[in-house]
Amino acid sequence: MPQLFEPLTIRGVTLRNRIMMSPMVQRSALPDGLPTEWHLVHYATRAIGGVGLIMFEATAVESRGRITTSDLGLWNDRHIKPLAQIVAMCHEHGAAVGVQLAHAGRKAWSDDRGHGPEQSVAPSAIAFDEGWLVPHALSEEEIQEVISAFRLATERARYAGFDVVELHAAHGYLINQFLSPLANCRQDSYGGSLENRLRFLRRVIEATREVWEDRPLFVRVSATDYVPGGIDLNEMVLIARALREAGVDLVDVSSGGITPLQPPSWPGYQVPFAERIRREAGIRTAAVGLITSPEMAEEIVANGRADIVALGRELLRNPYWPLQAAQALGANITWPRQYQRARRT
Repeated sequence: MPQLFEPLTIRGVTLRNRIMMSPMVQRSALPDGLPTEWHLVHYATRAIGGVGLIMFEATAVESRGRITTSDLGLWNDRHIKPLAQIVAMCHEHGAAVGVQLAHAGRKAWSDDRGHGPEQSVAPSAIAFDEGWLVPHALSEEEIQEVISAFRLATERARYAGFDVVELHAAHGYLINQFLSPLANCRQDSYGGSLENRLRFLRRVIEATREVWEDRPLFVRVSATDYVPGGIDLNEMVLIARALREAGVDLVDVSSGGITPLQPPSWPGYQVPFAERIRREAGIRTAAVGLITSPEMAEEIVANGRADIVALGRELLRNPYWPLQAAQALGANITWPRQYQRARRT
């Protein structure tokens, strides 16, 4: 059996293979953060297509923390039931399901450069880019309120039946803003040294673990800011070690986003980040970034460069990629009964 199709068990949750659907914002939620039929079709189709772990898109823990006004939310109990229906459908077709809990911070309302229905917030009053709204700098009391919002959203995720929670600490959103000295100029216990810049994420993890103690907890990170003075891979290895010690089970490794800079990219360009973090921090990783071929995905897992391969745009193009990859690699997996006539033998 190709290692890409070997099961992986983390804290009692078994993934049928090492293929994860990367969280991708759909901009299709209702104004109050509720999902629509689009989300049901979108996620259930990838479950039918054989994905091992479906990670729901960035789902806001506060209404003011949305990237756009069309983002999913888990800041209200009303969100639980419709999300649970989608999760149940994905489970019915064999996929484990995770949710990426997020807060956009100063990148809220990105379509309008931070000008939205609610004031954007951040660790420091520094705009994301020229022409963007300057965010409100959170007080220590307000920081605690955001931490509580992550805890409550995690509790709702449990009621909705999710198997995995992933904290979004990448791409320039709020947790990443606290981590990066490019966005965090605080003079209190949340700014300055790496230990202080890590404090917000540590406390979010602690709060999350209070209601998610027995289930897998992932953190998505940006391994490098690509800008001098920002986070680099050396510092991210230290951060990943701290995450492991705090009880995180896997680091989902991406990069960039704290500034508008668009770094160059090529197939598998972020895999070396995941490989080094896995090796030097001693924690499971997911590799993501223009991974398209079954052979590339198999090489990453078989050579221990990452434990999971996360596909984004490739699964938008082809929701049945896992079924086709299994055939290409010679893996004997179960196809949906309704699709058996299309299976090549």
